[in-house]
Amino acid sequence: MTEPAEPAAQRRPRKRVNYGTGREALLNAAVRVVARGGLRKLTYRAVAEEAGVTHGLVVHHFGSRDALIEEALTHAIRSSLRSSALEPGTGEAADFSTGLTEMVESGPDAQAFQYELLLESRRRPELLPHLRALYDEYFDATRRELSQMLPGPVDQGLSRMVFATLEGLVLHQLVFGEREVIEDALDELRSVLRLLAERRDGDSADGDGTSSDS
Repeated sequence: MTEPAEPAAQRRPRKRVNYGTGREALLNAAVRVVARGGLRKLTYRAVAEEAGVTHGLVVHHFGSRDALIEEALTHAIRSSLRSSALEPGTGEAADFSTGLTEMVESGPDAQAFQYELLLESRRRPELLPHLRALYDEYFDATRRELSQMLPGPVDQGLSRMVFATLEGLVLHQLVFGEREVIEDALDELRSVLRLLAERRDGDSADGDGTSSDS
């Protein structure tokens, strides 16, 4: 015996997405679906249900699941770059990544989505070129800011070490919380960068022959 149809009054109403901002709303929905269930849960229907729109609208906007994944990843990473203060542009260590903990707290799904894609790329190498191209934006932003902060050239090893520290702190906060501990760790990182800047300044002065023995 079939179950009676759910009365219309009891059905969950669909959320309405404004057409002008619908694409971003669908990308955010895709990020949430993957953050909660992993990439295997990402389907047109799951995104449509999460966003409260029709299955056909998701197909219309993206055309393929791979296109949806790539655009959602681009959206997540560029949103993180805007909100993390990774590149404040001041060249001051005190300003470096000041928005990092707030970014994680206010948008944990976007961060979880990125880690899910990183791990999935080990199983699906075809994801790696797009991931690498987008992560290069993180690497470049870190290097540009360090170049303003520190005298002399900033090599790839230093900029990657600093970014890896930030990424590890994001993962720690995402899993364990402990925002205050992460803030303390960021303060320590900024102190190290200030000391490095002072040391390089001193080395530059010595190299210019301005010591008292000259």
